[in-house]
Amino acid sequence: MTLRSFLHEVGTTYDRLEGTGTPTARLLRDAPSHFASTVQGEYVIKGSAGTGAAAVCPWVAFFDPDETVTARHGMYVVYLFAENMETVSLSLNHGVTELREKYGSADANRKLEVEAGAIREALSTEDCQDLDASIDLGGRPGLPKSYEYGNVFARTYNVDDLPDDDVLCADLRRFIGLYQDALVIREHLRQTTRDVICTVRAEGTWPHEQNEDGLLHFAPKSDEEYVQIIESRKIVKTRKHETLVRDYGTHLRANGFEVGTNVHPRDIVVRNESAHWLVEAKVVRQGNATHAVREALGQLATYSFLLYPPEEQPTQVALFTEGIGDVYVRLLEHHGIASVWRSATGWSGSPRAVAAGLAEPAVAGA
Repeated sequence: MTLRSFLHEVGTTYDRLEGTGTPTARLLRDAPSHFASTVQGEYVIKGSAGTGAAAVCPWVAFFDPDETVTARHGMYVVYLFAENMETVSLSLNHGVTELREKYGSADANRKLEVEAGAIREALSTEDCQDLDASIDLGGRPGLPKSYEYGNVFARTYNVDDLPDDDVLCADLRRFIGLYQDALVIREHLRQTTRDVICTVRAEGTWPHEQNEDGLLHFAPKSDEEYVQIIESRKIVKTRKHETLVRDYGTHLRANGFEVGTNVHPRDIVVRNESAHWLVEAKVVRQGNATHAVREALGQLATYSFLLYPPEEQPTQVALFTEGIGDVYVRLLEHHGIASVWRSATGWSGSPRAVAAGLAEPAVAGA
């Protein structure tokens, strides 16, 4: 079933009076099988016609698991059907249930409106100028009204006049990209503004939290003291980070390398008969490669200097969840660091990585 057929089927057959056991409700719950091929990456896809009572506005949502895996809180991309089922809005929106439970519906709606507006204003105008700043789900009090307040940007379609699949797929991928940009912007706003960001998020899932550890103000008197500290400290890793390490380690083993992915605090060590590589893995949130590259540079330099003797220095490799762009590829190469990133076809990399067999030939930054 195409995306167009899926949305049209839901929009024309859903009947909330018939409950959550209907064929349309089952189709919504089966949303992952219909959307997984369109959305690349580790996104969790869920469709719902409600739990218990049927939902006023059925939905299909796309969650970044490092942000949330539930519609109760956090930020996510979602198809929201209007109460009259005549339109469906693709929306960058917020989980509203926990906020409503914490603040009450009126205060939660005000807070959602402020947060959504701040994120909308901070996102690039060029990227969003043709999108809608508001959605109309019917205005019914309760969750639908809160979703109207929580909308950052949206694109609304008439169920009886849906665009073709190419347009729907392009729009969905575009919103996934905006989602990642919005997550970065929201955390910047959380740290730099007062009483603007209210959404709930899981503890320990953002870079600034991961950096607040025992090393932040630690000035070691000896290498041994440093090693003792980093061997004992807790390092927070996201699901995306662990998936990246696992998948790349599996790829290298399949290509004949000896791989270690549990050599704390290093992410990956790789060996063959002629060389030893130290690999530092970093998650890149779209548009924020700078942060990931800077972290990789610093950690590779620190670990190489303090965990290896001068005569046994490893070759350094920076591993990323997506392309970092030609400028940063050349910057890392300038410092003698190979770079590898996950691509649509496998594992792409810099000239140094390709020459070593750690990546497949590709256009830098692709």
